Amino acid sequence: MTQKINWGIIGPGKIAKKFTTSLREVEDANLYAVASRDLQRAEEFAKENDATKAYGSYEEMLRDEEIDVVYVATPHVFHHEQTLLCLQHKKAVLCEKPFAINRQQVEEMIAAAKENNVFLMEAMWTPFLPHIKYLCEILDSGKYGKVKYLSADFGFYFPFDENSRLFRKSLGGGSLLDIGIYPVFLALHTLGLPEKVEATAQMSKTEVDEVCDVVFSYPNGAKAELHSNVTKDTPTTAYFELEKATIKIESKWHNPSTVVITTAEGTESKTFDVASFGYEYEARHVQEMLRQGKTESDVMSFDKSRELISMLDDIRKKIRLEY
Repeated sequence: MTQKINWGIIGPGKIAKKFTTSLREVEDANLYAVASRDLQRAEEFAKENDATKAYGSYEEMLRDEEIDVVYVATPHVFHHEQTLLCLQHKKAVLCEKPFAINRQQVEEMIAAAKENNVFLMEAMWTPFLPHIKYLCEILDSGKYGKVKYLSADFGFYFPFDENSRLFRKSLGGGSLLDIGIYPVFLALHTLGLPEKVEATAQMSKTEVDEVCDVVFSYPNGAKAELHSNVTKDTPTTAYFELEKATIKIESKWHNPSTVVITTAEGTESKTFDVASFGYEYEARHVQEMLRQGKTESDVMSFDKSRELISMLDDIRKKIRLEY
């Protein structure tokens, strides 16, 4: 691998723009190329973000031997197909969440990564963010006892538009896969796999979930109440009730934020700021894994992605959302 790690981008949209901005904060990272089925769009993105090359086809970019790793930033339904294409070209992949539409697709992606001996990771940035790492250190220490209750929400107002990616069933639309995935992951990351899953949803005219409510129940009596919503702005906070304290991650909890700990002795808080949007932490981790010659993340592992997609599949089944 060259001294600098050359990144390629598939899907020059809003999320890719944020990611490439954060990539500037990563040591030895170089935005080398961008590919779109629309060459003009790729060229405009390359110019705006200082990428060296622009390609009008994914295959053409993937044949470029200078590329070390590809960030897949297209709508959900294309992740499986495009990740497989990258892996077949022996390119390492950081694929935006959700990894794919269902467990079967995820298993095929993992199998292809193993078959081609190439690095693959789901771009779930949550476990890499400093405030979440801080939270987990506190929970793991046991100093405040066990978690008895978690509530986490993510909601924003988006006017209904049947042509929007968010509401199109053909593009994997709905609140669950787009933003509900964050509360679900937080529960899995801090409490593990639940014993029981309950879910209800409010469906849009296009038959995707506008609102989704999920309850995880655990053998020790702990509960997690999780909410996603694209019909209104919600507090977008995360709240943990422990035996000896409460911990609140203030809005917007899925971004670097403030963690507030309240005990009988009083309240303390810690605010986490980042140089960019926060994607630099997962990108830095990917580069570290590549330099170590690893083909799987030791943080966002294949098993973590399996657990996450299995939960999402289970929830979709309960709310009768089929793609």
